[in-house]
Amino acid sequence: MTESDTPAYQVLARKYRPETFADLVGQEAMVRTLKNAFAADRIAQAFIMTGIRGTGKTTTARIIAKGMNCIGADGNGGPTVEPCGQCEHCVAIMEGRHVDVLEMDAASRTGVNDIREIIDSVRYRAASARYKIYIIDEVHMLSTSAFNALLKTLEEPPAHVKFIFATTEIRKVPVTVLSRCQRFDLRRIEPEDMIALLKRIAKAENAQIAEDALALITRTAEGSARDATSLLDQAISHGAGETSAEQVRAMLGLADRGRVLDLMDMILRGDAAGALTELGTQYAEGADPLAVLRDLAEITHWVSVVSITPDAANDPTISPDERTRGSAMAENLPMRVLTRMWQMLLKALEEVAAAPNAMMAAEMAIIRLTHVADLPSPEELIRKLQDLPPPAPGGNGSNDGNGSLARSARSPAAGGGASAVASARVGGQGNAQAAPAAAPDSALARFPTFEHVVELIRVNRDVKLLVEVETGLRLISYQPGRIEFAPTDTAPADLAQRLGARLQTWTGNRWGISVVSEGGAETIAERRDAEANALKAKAEEHPLVQAVLARFPKARITHIRTLQEIAAEAVADALPEVEDEWDPFEDG
Repeated sequence: MTESDTPAYQVLARKYRPETFADLVGQEAMVRTLKNAFAADRIAQAFIMTGIRGTGKTTTARIIAKGMNCIGADGNGGPTVEPCGQCEHCVAIMEGRHVDVLEMDAASRTGVNDIREIIDSVRYRAASARYKIYIIDEVHMLSTSAFNALLKTLEEPPAHVKFIFATTEIRKVPVTVLSRCQRFDLRRIEPEDMIALLKRIAKAENAQIAEDALALITRTAEGSARDATSLLDQAISHGAGETSAEQVRAMLGLADRGRVLDLMDMILRGDAAGALTELGTQYAEGADPLAVLRDLAEITHWVSVVSITPDAANDPTISPDERTRGSAMAENLPMRVLTRMWQMLLKALEEVAAAPNAMMAAEMAIIRLTHVADLPSPEELIRKLQDLPPPAPGGNGSNDGNGSLARSARSPAAGGGASAVASARVGGQGNAQAAPAAAPDSALARFPTFEHVVELIRVNRDVKLLVEVETGLRLISYQPGRIEFAPTDTAPADLAQRLGARLQTWTGNRWGISVVSEGGAETIAERRDAEANALKAKAEEHPLVQAVLARFPKARITHIRTLQEIAAEAVADALPEVEDEWDPFEDG
């Protein structure tokens, strides 16, 4: 055999591309639907395949095209989900040269003129096949005008025309197009299925590759069969004899997961020097700093999930040693530590990716992580503050026993924004006005105080009226169905008229609204401000808050929550009763 007769090398991703539905890995639901559609002769006029890269969207489109046009080895077959692969149509479609199966890459042909070519050609019947099939890859990249031009043809194509679209960005495809297509979502391939696929390919290629190397390739591919097959191809070429996980790791610039776990242990102990030394060693051995941080984030996420659902530890891509160490971390690490580490690693990944020197940025991220690792929890911080000696006389005063509490105090000191958070109870009475002794009409008994009227306005979301009532109405007297008030200088002239009309609409009863020229209580807004100032003063008198202010002199109280507010939030967040649901504004 001469050199010219030697077949050209074909990459594994193309050599082992599925040719039938039976060859597709991990897409059983889609295959079942298509088989039923073919068996019932209910083949849609348009299909759209969506999923991440490498799950088989374009391959599936070609298999569907073969199934529609297959005539069988004897030339007498009809549409089938098991194309023979031998007839002229199957062979031509598989080789990408069939005259009636037209493939178009929308990434390079996005304009309306490209679509117009398709629209002009659909009127002509297929030259030799049963159907003329248009496969448009990355369809989401078509322009808006191109999509609009396609709509009519897509909705009512000739009987001999079928469309098959593929996209990785289904949200970018107009809903008008989606509604005219039968949609299939191709799933990420499960690790077990991916490892089995790689084993079959390696065996067919007479390649020796270690189990942990296959697991590493599977984890790196993230559910993409094409990525996994391409990495396997590269790993076989990289290894001499049996390809090991160490060789795959070096090929990909990845860090040893066991050593990443060692690095994570050092960070959690606050051992900055040891963590930097370990990072430097991994970098010297070829690990990418960004990949090390990405592995740290991945392990943090995995340990967090395992702490909630222990079954997640049974991931086939995780080695037994990793599984044991990760499970131990999940049992011993508080969730607040893991979530804080996750947030910081996300920020670090952005910084390292954008930094001119990735290693320097990674080292700064590790230093931050080790310093934050041993920060006390809010509970521990409160206990430490409670153990502080009381402030010197002449400070913020002593506690009056009412238990006011500042929710948060911030200080710009020490390290650019240290903050302290304290919690205590807020006592005091509500400010609702008492209902008059006179018995109100039964239909209006739901509104015994004026505060109930304000809440009614709030529930009906009349924001304009709510603001005007809170800022422009000085209440003189109230009983259900009657309101007497004095307007402020800023109150609109028609406030009484509109308030009466809205209350009648919402309650079904007529309300008497009287206006006098002067007098009346404080407005709700004035009273609220006064209450807020009083609560703040009480909060500042609390010993715990005084301890915070003593430790952080520039700290300020920013928000206060009362027990009433906490109780109201708990009620709002509670799940509603399924039966016998109570409405506070319901009659009876």
